[in-house]
Amino acid sequence: MHDTTALLIELGSVILGLGIIGRFAGRMGLSPIPLYLLAGLAFGEGGLLPLGASEEFTAIGAEIGVILLLLLLGLEYSASELVTSLKTQYPSGAVDFVLNATPGAIAGLMLGWGPVGAVALAGVTWISSSGVIAKVMTDMGRLGNRETPVILGVLVIEDLAMAVYLPLLTAMLAGVGLAGGSIALLIALGTVGFVLYLALRHGRLISRAVSSDNPEMLLLVVLGLTVLVAGVAQQLQVSAAVGAFLVGIALSGEVAEGARKLLTPLRDLFAAVFFVFFGLSTDPADIPPVLLPAALLAIVTVFTKIGTGWYASRRAGIGPRGRWRAGGTLVARGEFSIVIAGLAVATEPRIGPIATAYVLILVIVGPLTARWTEPVASLLQAKLAGKAKRPAPVVASSGPMPSHDDLTPEHAGRDAD
Repeated sequence: MHDTTALLIELGSVILGLGIIGRFAGRMGLSPIPLYLLAGLAFGEGGLLPLGASEEFTAIGAEIGVILLLLLLGLEYSASELVTSLKTQYPSGAVDFVLNATPGAIAGLMLGWGPVGAVALAGVTWISSSGVIAKVMTDMGRLGNRETPVILGVLVIEDLAMAVYLPLLTAMLAGVGLAGGSIALLIALGTVGFVLYLALRHGRLISRAVSSDNPEMLLLVVLGLTVLVAGVAQQLQVSAAVGAFLVGIALSGEVAEGARKLLTPLRDLFAAVFFVFFGLSTDPADIPPVLLPAALLAIVTVFTKIGTGWYASRRAGIGPRGRWRAGGTLVARGEFSIVIAGLAVATEPRIGPIATAYVLILVIVGPLTARWTEPVASLLQAKLAGKAKRPAPVVASSGPMPSHDDLTPEHAGRDAD
């Protein structure tokens, strides 16, 4: 009874605190995500007031939060749109991999972690946080922007790439030979391919089977199906987040719209729990010793992610302002980076603190770059354009002055957003 009482008190305090933090962030015009993380640090192990009774419940809630974030993201697009995005965005996915995995791999080798540690840190710096980015875009009302499909295309490619990367990393960490690694990879690819096939060929039948005029029944069926598929995907070495995303893709029409309305409040609640849990699982004392290398790595990969968003949006014909918004939005890292670090920490314990510090920096910086990259870039461009348009100083000359017809007009143009 005592444990249950402590659980209720701690859980109620956490949820009430999240509500207060969210209202404060809303009045300041900021995303609440960084504040959720800082709150988690304050009440986690080594923090100001550690929470013990509700830790297990919070961990489960955090898993549900990631699943719901990706489910709601998948409900925004159909399976055909996903395939089209993959066909059109694969060059951007390749650029994303080269620009953002390379700094992590180089840092791992420089730190003396060997090939396995380098591959693990490459994954940490490569993958953006779909959960954080989905929340940021929702908070900022950008789901209808022109650059949003480009951002989602890059995220989808990254999430699906995890179906290849995670089994390979697991095999490398376990020292499994080529045969064992190949089997794990084939299982993962087969799972993703099967779900995509069902979504493309039988999506309407799935939606019809799930559909219900009773909101309670629709909520229970969609939520139960999502958690079930996510668990099966995790068991088959495919990310649970990818499984949840594919469930969202499989549902369409009125079912998707109804599920989105019913699940949005639950998503907001459990997403907040996820970000708090991320802070709770981090000991603040482990961060200062690795803060400098983590900060340097974060600075480099902020610019490489902005470059990724710029390139991907430019390929889609989006103007400069949309390109900057896309790049700034992609900066945040989160759940996948922590999963990768968690897998690798048994083989290379030093990757845990630096990955945690790195993700904490970028999960706080990410919402800020999403908001401010485009205004700052536009301001700098305006200042540079203003300097370029200043008339040159008049210099006395003994020769004849050029006529008006001899002057070459300056032409400037800009892409539309």
